[in-house]
Parts: sequence; structure tokens; C-alpha cells
Amino acid sequence: MPSKKCPSILILCSLDQSLISFRLDMIKSFMANGYKVFAGAPNFQDNTSQALSDLGVVTIEFPLQRTGLNPWKDLLSVLKIRNIIIKNEIDLLFPYTIKPVIYGSLAGRFTGTPVISLITGLGFTFSKSSIKARVLQKVTEVLYKLALSKNNAIIFQNSDDVALFREKGILNKNQNTHIVDGSGIHLERYPFRENNKVSDKIIFVFVARLIREKGADLFMDAAQKLKTEFPKAEFHIIGNIDNSPSSISPNRLSELNERKIITYHGFKKNVENYLTNSDVFVLPTYYREGIPRSILEALSIGMPIITTNTPGCKETVLRNENGILVEPKQLNELILGIRFFLENPAAIGPMGNRSRKLAEKRFNVDIINDMILKIINNNL
Repeated sequence: MPSKKCPSILILCSLDQSLISFRLDMIKSFMANGYKVFAGAPNFQDNTSQALSDLGVVTIEFPLQRTGLNPWKDLLSVLKIRNIIIKNEIDLLFPYTIKPVIYGSLAGRFTGTPVISLITGLGFTFSKSSIKARVLQKVTEVLYKLALSKNNAIIFQNSDDVALFREKGILNKNQNTHIVDGSGIHLERYPFRENNKVSDKIIFVFVARLIREKGADLFMDAAQKLKTEFPKAEFHIIGNIDNSPSSISPNRLSELNERKIITYHGFKKNVENYLTNSDVFVLPTYYREGIPRSILEALSIGMPIITTNTPGCKETVLRNENGILVEPKQLNELILGIRFFLENPAAIGPMGNRSRKLAEKRFNVDIINDMILKIINNNL
């Protein structure tokens, strides 16, 4: 008798590196549970493609214009995904990020293929308030509603995003929605380190893309205001400046680095080493996050968190237990949050311990992946 075909999953994303950075444990979990995994992205880098191929993942490129709307190019993306589904006899589509979710869902509808979409935050589209952003937001809402209406399930990473989708009429009352706590964190990869800090040489670290919405400017503003009063305090920044119109000023970053107000490390792959040698993690973002991976890494290592009372971030802080929540774009609140640790260094250890416990209880990647697998198994 012919052997039974393994069910196949096609994961679709807009950036190939995210498959390694954010989805690798999930991919391994799928394969360990008998699924054949295909990964689709535009422009695979050789190292990403090789790393996935070594695991047994089949990588496939498809055309995707990551930003802006071009009806002709967008239609080509949908048709290419449709062809990939048919050619490879895909049993389930699993897209994440805006365009793959929309175009993958439409392609799945054309082929009658089950689709489970992962909404990993709402990003720029729902973070800005300019006229152009509001127009794009309306277009995105219409496309989301059209695309998601026939999904078998939709997975969100925080309850606020579900509420917003319902408020905007993107979801109907009967749609099958689920919430998982972000992408999860591999606890062994980011091991706990105890911190019994008592001195006034406190190291604060910011890890993110260097755009205004992530709070990079606010972090530098706070460092500038506090450095004179607390000269031993250190403010470290890890991340890259990209071509986004929201990128911070490279000149200002360089100037503050030269004046030793901040220490800029650039983009680093081994972020855990820098987190381990820092005391407090700071992310004053007002970007519509799912749940920021950088915060999860800091929680796992055992760091107190200063972040904003916004969707995706507020879930990571038990107020005044493992960190401090500040309102978005409020520099004075951010300064007060940083000042608390400068004036109370003995609080760093106990708060860091509670961060690790929160990571173990709520954000363990095995818990998250088990939830996703259960949703998939129930829809195949």
C-alpha cells in the first residue's frame, strides 16, 4: 500500500529572516508533529534558505511589494501564491504579517485551501494618524475584511487587536478567533541570570529598529536629561537604522554616542549577551505590536521592564511587580520610570526574578506552539 502523505503547511511571510528569528521553534514543532513544511517569502537570502533547507523545509519565493499598494503587482502576488498551493498540493496556509495574510487568504479562497492567519500586531498602518495613514488604514480594513471572512481561524497576539478588528467591522461575530501570548520565547536560549545590583552604575538597554514609533528618540531624550544628574548611569542602544521615513536622525545618534550620553552598538545578532550584561530593559514604543520579541527576551533573562501601556506591551508587565508601565509619548513618565531604578537599585533583582517567572508561566514558546498546533489540528 502507498504510504500516507504527510499533511503540508505553507507558511507565508514578507521577510525571510523572520522565519529564523521568530518562527523557527514553531516550524520545528510543526515538523515534529508530522507536518511537511513549506516556507514562502520574497527574496530568500542564501543563509536563511540554507538554514531552513537543512531542517527539511522547502523554501519558495513569491513576488511581494512590501510597502504601498499596486493593484497589478498585488494581483500577481495572489496568483503566484495560488499556483504554489496547487503545484505543491498544500493542505493548509499559515500566513503572517499584513500582505501575506491578505494575499494568502485570497489565494486560499480561490483554491479551497484552509487558511489560519496569524495577526502579529498592526504595525505602521494603525500607528500613525496622518491623512495618508488614515486612507491606507481604511483600504487595509476593507482588504482585511474581504480576506479574513473565509479563514478557518484567526490567531491574534493580544486582546486589543481582536477588539479593534471587531470595532472596525473587519471580523463578524461568528469568526473563529484565538489569542496567544506573542511568539513565545525559548527559555533555555535566554537563560535566567540573577542580578543583585546595589550600586548606582545602572545599565539601561533599548533593543529595536531605530524608528520614532519604537521610542528610540524618547529613550535618547531621557538619557540626555538624566545623564548629568546620574553620570554613572549607562544608556545602551542596539538596533539598525533603515530606510523608513520614521527612522531617527543618524547625526543625532552619532553625536550622543560621541558625547557618551548613549552607547550605540548597531545591529547585533547575539542580543542575549548584551541583555545579560545590562540591568533594565526599556522600550517606550507606540508602534502597534503583537508582543515585542525583545521584551520577551529580557523577561526570560530576568530583567525589569519599562515599556508603554499599549497593546502588546502592557501584557508583559505586572505593574510595579516586574516593571513599570508608562503612557506612550510621555517623556516625563519615561524619565520617572528610569529614575525609579536609579534611585532604587535594590529593586532590580526582585523585579527581574518576577520577570523570569512571568516568562516561564505565560510566554514559554512550548506553551505558545502547543496552542497553535491544537488550532491547526482542529482545522485540518
